[in-house]
Amino acid sequence: MAKDHGSSIKNDDTYEELRDQGASKEKASRIANAQSNDSIDHKSTKLEDRTKDELYEEAKKIGIEGRSDMDKDELIKAIRNH
Repeated sequence: MAKDHGSSIKNDDTYEELRDQGASKEKASRIANAQSNDSIDHKSTKLEDRTKDELYEEAKKIGIEGRSDMDKDELIKAIRNH
């Protein structure tokens, strides 16, 4: 059974799995909470399927610097590595 990470983490199992895979605390909590809230559409989670504008907004939301100068492939790489 997963440890209870408090009210800020909505899906403790997913959070722990992502942390075990090397995801940062921020990234793991963002994904775990989005899955818990069903805000992730599993059909369109592939970054390659998103528009450059959608990727830019995601990069802005998570605080990636230099995003204005990035093309779509660079945005995808930056989001994945965040």
